[in-house]
Amino acid sequence: MLRLTQFVLPHFTLPRFILRCIRGAVVLQLLLASMLAQANIDRIELTNGSVIIGSFHDADNGKVMIDTDFAGMLTIEKSNIVSMDVASSVTLQMRDGAVLETDNLVVDNRTLSLTTQGKTSYALDELMRINPEPWELGRGYRHTGLASSAFSLQRGNTVLDELDYKIDTRWRGLEDRYTLKLEGEVREANRERNTENWMITGKYDRFQTGDYYWGVSASAEEDRFADLDLRTAIGPYLGRSLLVGTPFVLELETGLSQVNEDFGTAIDRSYVGLTWSVRSESQYFGAESRLYVDHKGVKNLADRNNLILNTTLGLAFPVLGRIQGATEVVLDYNSGAVEGTEELDQTYRFRLGYAW
Repeated sequence: MLRLTQFVLPHFTLPRFILRCIRGAVVLQLLLASMLAQANIDRIELTNGSVIIGSFHDADNGKVMIDTDFAGMLTIEKSNIVSMDVASSVTLQMRDGAVLETDNLVVDNRTLSLTTQGKTSYALDELMRINPEPWELGRGYRHTGLASSAFSLQRGNTVLDELDYKIDTRWRGLEDRYTLKLEGEVREANRERNTENWMITGKYDRFQTGDYYWGVSASAEEDRFADLDLRTAIGPYLGRSLLVGTPFVLELETGLSQVNEDFGTAIDRSYVGLTWSVRSESQYFGAESRLYVDHKGVKNLADRNNLILNTTLGLAFPVLGRIQGATEVVLDYNSGAVEGTEELDQTYRFRLGYAW
């Protein structure tokens, strides 16, 4: 006779078991959400369907920066963003001039939803900056600069001492910019000085609508061993910034300048010159490096044979903290050089400096 074994169910029924599982899952989700919120984990969804999780850093010039565990700091074009959820408190600067603070920024279907008073919905294209610096709000200036030098010693059949120095500093405001540069070179060979020159330049830029700006430049220069006691130049110019918001910076300027040249033995000169300059920087070799070109030219409008060109090509890279190294090639050309001096001067150097 077949006997059936009787199974005894636990004291709780199946529906209660399912209910407890659901409650546990809800509690676990709440704990995870709380942990993510405390860790300020932010989320960005791109047009290609990718989702990036990390900690929101900044946004400016049409780009958003987010710090991730898997790839470090990522820079994302704003046009590639479909949705974004920033859990931390942020300050927003809109194109209409409004400055808004919100505890939670949500972007859905390229529309901003804000937890703030007043207008609470903006198109993503209306967002200009997130967490702007004080100078970007018209309060004060951002001061940046680089002080560097190159020093070489040679002992043996030839005793050579050489010192090159450079200070390049800028004060950038919302509507204008000040620039101050000082550079020079001193060299002694066999205890006799054969090179001593310096140049100081001051500039003021006033930004206009779009990428254009105008400015005024003044400079003074001395080169004792090229018979140049003093060269001064002052005049206005028009400039344009190109490729704004990209890793490549390009600024073009052109104008007129009154140039006065005092020589030790040659005849002094005074003329109006056509001036131009090209300044470019890029991060072609990585975000921490800086490939740069700085070119300036002056053409004597009264003498087509009188042309001055100065070109610096360099690659800067971090060494330790704010300490930077750089390799440079400097080409100085002066078709109106006095008799007995070379028209083209070439210098190759390694620089070490401090950036701020």
